[in-house]
Amino acid sequence: MAVQHFTPDGMLRPVPYHHVAVGTGTKHVHVSGQVARRADGTPVAPGDLAGQVAQALRNASIGLTGAGATFADVLRLTFYVTRWAPEKIGDFMAGVEAVAGEIGLPSPMPPASLIGVEYLFEPDVLVEVEATALLD
Repeated sequence: MAVQHFTPDGMLRPVPYHHVAVGTGTKHVHVSGQVARRADGTPVAPGDLAGQVAQALRNASIGLTGAGATFADVLRLTFYVTRWAPEKIGDFMAGVEAVAGEIGLPSPMPPASLIGVEYLFEPDVLVEVEATALLD
């Protein structure tokens, strides 16, 4: 395996992701920001953060698969969430948990960041996810 995920002793726990990923492969895979849209552009789960998180992760999975990668190869995930507030974490994690088994997203996840933003490219887009993977 090209990627090793771990959380060293002394780092904050529990969190839903590992703090560290070490990659030893040579092929980088970068999946651009994925949102809750079907391939034809149809919005998925308007107004529903959990539903949009799940669909954005599904779309990231499609991108990874297209490059011959899986979430096991992911070094880092970055989530951008509009108008973020701490009370949204339950809905956010519900979206992650709803799709994890379907797409092979491990628990804990690879190192991840959740970044609050005011606005994404369309007013109905609540979340965007980017993935970076490394293959042998």
